[in-house]
Amino acid sequence: MLEFIPDFDARTAKGIRLTTVTHLECSYTGERYPAGVPHGLSKAGRPLLVRYDLDAIGKAISKEALAARTEGFWRYREFLPVQHAQNRISLGEVVTPIMRLPHAEKMLGAAEIIVKDEGRLPTGSFKARGLALAVSMAKEFGIGHLAMPTNGNAGAAMAAYATYAGIKTTIFCPDDTPAVNVEEIALQGGDVYRVNGLINDCGKIVGEGKEKAGWFDVSTLKEPYRIEGKKTMGLELAEQLGWELPDAIFYPTGGGTGLIGMWKAFDELEAIGWIGSERPNMIAVQATGCAPIVKAYDDGEEHAPLWENAHTAAAGIRVPIAVGDFLILRAVRASNGFAIAVDEEKIFEARDRVAREEGVLLCPEGAATYAAYEQSLKDGRVGKNDRVVLFNCATGLKYPMPAVTNSLDRTKPINYGQF
Repeated sequence: MLEFIPDFDARTAKGIRLTTVTHLECSYTGERYPAGVPHGLSKAGRPLLVRYDLDAIGKAISKEALAARTEGFWRYREFLPVQHAQNRISLGEVVTPIMRLPHAEKMLGAAEIIVKDEGRLPTGSFKARGLALAVSMAKEFGIGHLAMPTNGNAGAAMAAYATYAGIKTTIFCPDDTPAVNVEEIALQGGDVYRVNGLINDCGKIVGEGKEKAGWFDVSTLKEPYRIEGKKTMGLELAEQLGWELPDAIFYPTGGGTGLIGMWKAFDELEAIGWIGSERPNMIAVQATGCAPIVKAYDDGEEHAPLWENAHTAAAGIRVPIAVGDFLILRAVRASNGFAIAVDEEKIFEARDRVAREEGVLLCPEGAATYAAYEQSLKDGRVGKNDRVVLFNCATGLKYPMPAVTNSLDRTKPINYGQF
């Protein structure tokens, strides 16, 4: 095991190793892989999970010491795999806020509805967490060229963090990806290409180009470290709630890295004695136009088949097939949660209503979690007394909004009675 030094100054810690990583492990077979070298998928073609000396973490950091730190998700550095402080790439991350929805609580008779707003992170989405870790590890390994498929926000996060780190990026997105995302990627230094297909088609190009173009594939779950970044959502949420987990978490699920990461975080927190064995119901939210995880859950399967003709304007959950499908489904079932699909019109009706009634602008994927909560409350799968957390995965400012046509002519008499 590497030497672990809990207290350090990142400005002077060159060369000091700061991690308790012991090895990596195939999530499907349990086969062990060495730490300290780059990895993609396991020999079985499944995601690798990073494993730690959890006893060492428990001795190195306390809840009280953690509470004294002010920085964003890097405050959980003991739980993360970066060995050298100078490789920790930061763009000014914050602890994302949790907000009650008081008007919705009153209307629905619900005890506690909490939104965790990931749109406050750099590049405006929770993709910053996973890509910050993936890019930091790429820097640590000396990798100079990264590639990935994206529906928008992940590509923007990778471009920003990699450019800051001095690493080249090549990014492929479906041809209907919103222009704001494509332009953001390009402006932040990424070489971005539109592809006439879906994200899995873009992923095929990335996979085929590994040998030919020489890039490293940072596709969802095809390298081990995006999970570790997304894991910080679970660590952060637990800390914000006083180390008491909610009754249910509604999570917008495409590739599912965040759901898998949070489930891993809760296991690690229990292992060091910071929480008990209780777990939230993990609820995977998808759109009816692309719901492979929901179908697999309903059919009692461990793997989800390719979803044909996937469509939804909530692009972040338009993922026709997920390499970590079995990990999502295992977490959902082990937690007594479920997978649920919501109709397109319900997603945008929920977005507009929450914005107008609460002043909280959700992205479509985040709005899907609210629509799913209302649907689940109605059919009895969650109770009114349950404390629920809805993940808003990106700022709603990146998405088209309803047009506004009201205007006034200042040169004519104004009828103030109309206001």
